[in-house]
Amino acid sequence: MTREIITTPDAGSLELFSTGAELASAGSGVVVVAASMVTAADYTRFAQKLSAELGRPVHTFNRRGRGASSPQTDDYTLEADIRDLDAVMKHTSSTDVFGHSFGGALALHAARTLPVERLAVYDPAVSVNHSVKADWTDEYERLAAAGDDDRALAVLTKGLETGGTFARMPLSMLTIAHKLTAGTHTGKQMRELMRAGVREIKAIIAADMPAEPFQELPLETLIVVGEKSPAHFGVACGQIHDVLSGSSYTILTGYGHDGVLKAPDKLVTELSDFFAG
Repeated sequence: MTREIITTPDAGSLELFSTGAELASAGSGVVVVAASMVTAADYTRFAQKLSAELGRPVHTFNRRGRGASSPQTDDYTLEADIRDLDAVMKHTSSTDVFGHSFGGALALHAARTLPVERLAVYDPAVSVNHSVKADWTDEYERLAAAGDDDRALAVLTKGLETGGTFARMPLSMLTIAHKLTAGTHTGKQMRELMRAGVREIKAIIAADMPAEPFQELPLETLIVVGEKSPAHFGVACGQIHDVLSGSSYTILTGYGHDGVLKAPDKLVTELSDFFAG
């Protein structure tokens, strides 16, 4: 794996990791767009397995507010991330994109205008006809402003619904759990990303639209939803699939929203077959 810092047209910096860079002559790389509450490092095993099976480079990068990339601004919008994805695609000469969760929503919006040839998403947190609800953000922001990060994270965890049985715990127990894990790698990372993550959720809601504009997506689009993921992912994905005549829709049995991070062979094989054309 190689690491480099690339400069964006607005003079920002993005931390880019390339797995299988020596395979560049084999064809276009795949750019992985990460979810909200994680970093590029969380996709290392996934990138390694996909690159090895596909025989082409896989590029992961830290979006702004993560790692060595530029900070995320308070006036963040989805368009800022779309411009950054464009910069990564151009720098790596990549035309294939894979997005997970928020990264999937970003990829779906971006691929309507960027030169993406093949697009695959897993549990994209896209809002179609108001499928994503976030009435919890006001309470979250009140708690975060008061410095009560443990309870704010509990509200966020329940609101996102992506933590499986953990997210279904009572709010009081979730608050205690976040307090107990504050010193762990995961706990520290969640605290570092909690404000950026909520900005991104609000941006997804602001970008809500009907399914029809997604007809502008590449003909070759693969939509994957985890069998154990929250139902709202399937609601939005089903509507997009219905308007995309060439899209494929599959369910990853036995896995939930974190299925990508676990990098199961059946997901890697399905994505490899898709990106191989």
